[in-house]
Amino acid sequence: MAVMGREWLADAVLYEIYPQSFADSNGDGVGDLRGVIDKLDHIASLGVNVIWFNPCFASPFVDAGYDVSDYLTIAPRYGTNEDMAELVVKARERGIRILLDLVAGHTSIEHPWFQKELNADGPDPEGDRYIWAEERPERTWTREQPGTPAWVPSPGPRPGYYLKNFYDEQPALNFGWVDRAEPATDEVPLQDETDRPEDVRIARPWRDPVDGPGPRRNRQALKDIIGHWLDLGVAGFRVDMAFSLVKDEELTRGYAETVELWREIREWLEADHPDAVLIPEGGEPRVGGPLAFDADFFLVIKDAHASLFNNQYAGRLPFQAPREAFFDAEGRGSTRPFLDAWAEARADHPDRSIILATADHDFDRLRCGPREPEQLGAALIFLFTWGSVPCLYYGDEIGMRYLPGLPNVEGSICDPGYNRAGCRTPMQWDDSPNAGFSTAEASKLYLPIDPEPDRPTVAAQQDDPESTLNFVRRLIALRQATPALGTRASTRVVSEGYPLAYVRGGTHLVVVNPRREPATLAFDVEAPVWASGVEVRPGELRVDGFGYGIFTVPA
Repeated sequence: MAVMGREWLADAVLYEIYPQSFADSNGDGVGDLRGVIDKLDHIASLGVNVIWFNPCFASPFVDAGYDVSDYLTIAPRYGTNEDMAELVVKARERGIRILLDLVAGHTSIEHPWFQKELNADGPDPEGDRYIWAEERPERTWTREQPGTPAWVPSPGPRPGYYLKNFYDEQPALNFGWVDRAEPATDEVPLQDETDRPEDVRIARPWRDPVDGPGPRRNRQALKDIIGHWLDLGVAGFRVDMAFSLVKDEELTRGYAETVELWREIREWLEADHPDAVLIPEGGEPRVGGPLAFDADFFLVIKDAHASLFNNQYAGRLPFQAPREAFFDAEGRGSTRPFLDAWAEARADHPDRSIILATADHDFDRLRCGPREPEQLGAALIFLFTWGSVPCLYYGDEIGMRYLPGLPNVEGSICDPGYNRAGCRTPMQWDDSPNAGFSTAEASKLYLPIDPEPDRPTVAAQQDDPESTLNFVRRLIALRQATPALGTRASTRVVSEGYPLAYVRGGTHLVVVNPRREPATLAFDVEAPVWASGVEVRPGELRVDGFGYGIFTVPA
């Protein structure tokens, strides 16, 4: 029986596709939707039931599609709107829903909205969709980074500056600012935000209120965009920059205004599209009242996920502290940051879905640096049995590795120590040229193929019962057949170190030892459901390095 409403997300297993790199059907070196359609049987064979696409909309691709020039049109490099409609239908035939990525906070400078305002001589009478200032403010937004000013000089007839979100080519959409300004003048020197007393208020004429005409136009635009694709059959959206829409909120109200914006959209969805889900980039701020999104997302680059898997072989962002990952051979990490974040996210919402990914398009993969395939089993067992909604990043089902030292392609190097290209390389299908990704010349590929002769491929692992591919297939099948391993069952941690061990649903013990050295656990178990490298002794389990097991436990 089909699950009604949005409850289907609790039973989801997501599969993230970076469309440029999945499958190229027309030989131009870039992946496309027709390529995905051709590979739907592979995706279905994994047991996943949701595909999440990174942005597919028209774009100049300064930031790999996160700079949208037309929200209602599929980028020609990927195909057409009709291709997306066909993909939705054919995926549904296989029990798979489609989620799209919605870039809510900014557009491309090539978007007609921006071009209209850029070529005007002043504010739009209907309300500006972007944030403009006649004079460059000294400092206005705490996200501004040294050397990368947030205000960009207007490159067109309109005088002044516009506020960007990330790259200069990504002007911030105007959803308003929190009300911190009186009187409405520009005479008080702006102080350091962190040192300002709460009763000191600075005014700037470009700070529209959240209910101003420009912000209201943009709220309606979000509904129009979402509704357009839901009418075509997609199941929902993962929302990029979901909680950075209203500016300066982190200094005042804890994102209450942005959450209220999404609550308004949720109310509209409840009436018009009750089955549609919204998933944020990151965790939804808890500001009291109902939650607008259907899950939290523990991102790869954030501490909760990074403390488990990211030992920074792929580099480190400025805000990331040096860290030893728990799932690493040396065994110097800790699960405490993850467990604390999990407890906080579910404190007042014990049934809240939390998405935990193997990797994603923004950093590294499970297999990076010196990590070898033998280390993947423990990590995958954890990710698919902890009780989160799992998200499998394309290629992780065969153990594709992060490739260091790649060129800057479509904004992949956004910090000198942070290269995203290494996790965006083409999917490795077989041992034909370009690993079966494309018939184009190697020099025309979106990114290079892993050059190692023993690189993993789908074809090589397809019929190997010991392969990572078939490991993932069996693991997802076990999860779906065993309610105690899903999201609705309880999780009780019995060991948070090496080994990590937890009881699911009161009936199953999961134990994983991601370090090289063996570990022991004092615990009574019954029959093994699935185990590798675990010796059962009276009242004790001895777990080899990189060992794991799932056992039934006495009632």
